[in-house]
Amino acid sequence: MPDTPYSAETPYAGLTPEAVLDALDSVGLRGDGRLIQLNSYENRVFQVFLEDGRVVVPKFYRPGRWSDAQILEEHAFAAELVVAEIPVVAPVQLGDSTLASFNIDDKPYRFSVSERQSGRAPEIEDTATLEWIGRFIGRIHAVGAHAPFAHRLTLDSHSYGEAPRDWLMASGMIAVEAEGPWKQAVDEVLDEVKRCFETAGEYKPIRLHGDCHVGNVLWTEAGPHFVDLDDALMGPPVQDLWMLLSGDRETMQRQLYALLSGYEDFMDFDWRQLRLIEALRALRMIHYSAWIARRWADPAFPAAFPWFGGRSYWSEQTTRMREQLESIRQPALGGLPL
Repeated sequence: MPDTPYSAETPYAGLTPEAVLDALDSVGLRGDGRLIQLNSYENRVFQVFLEDGRVVVPKFYRPGRWSDAQILEEHAFAAELVVAEIPVVAPVQLGDSTLASFNIDDKPYRFSVSERQSGRAPEIEDTATLEWIGRFIGRIHAVGAHAPFAHRLTLDSHSYGEAPRDWLMASGMIAVEAEGPWKQAVDEVLDEVKRCFETAGEYKPIRLHGDCHVGNVLWTEAGPHFVDLDDALMGPPVQDLWMLLSGDRETMQRQLYALLSGYEDFMDFDWRQLRLIEALRALRMIHYSAWIARRWADPAFPAAFPWFGGRSYWSEQTTRMREQLESIRQPALGGLPL
């Protein structure tokens, strides 16, 4: 999805700590002066201590990325999950909406606020932990299957593969001598990705978390809770499972069975979708390069990704694409043939 011209500017230049506190004050949340910026590249997220003793987490959305309708659709999904007693961090009401706006230097900054939720990284090497996480993902998907998103993206070979490929080729961000080999490798991968989707058969896209990796699952004594629905979209259910897998093939196989053991307590799983795991990994790789390139005008990105954009980066990506092509062609996890 192309960003608006606004996003090509330095997006958060006016978002000083004082401006953050003023924005919260505008919706009746008075900070006591203590504020911590949390790690987030896409948006700007803070932990703010309030005068009444509460601690809240305001998120200021990147200008030009999502429409109001897309953001509010994510918020509504989170609220549905909360009503279903699924441990998801959802935005709180700010007057008559969960989305507010505050002008800084004559520019509107949209933001939401959630209560602080603490936790630690889950121990994904533990089978019981994975089964527990799988049960909650199954419950998320049971809610997600009730109705579709109307405004958010659908994950497929076009939205996460062809569109970012074409944008990168037109952007001038790829080193000239690397363009041809990179595009050839990506084209071959996308042909194989399409074949994987065809082989996996028809499926009904459902509402997903969309970015369900271990960093977005926090663990407490009460079990897991899920954060950051910013990338919520429509897509195949296996998208919310494969990013929790790591290690060699045998290890991922064991992790997958544990996740699905819990998942299928609440939601049927079409095991043909296991053929999509490596295809989805390839799409994420292409999308990731385009994501960094689109954000390059934001000073935070060159500082965080100094290795991006040169000839060596694109040569490495070409090699990784070719390696991923071989991974896609291997038998799927779960013992399914191609």
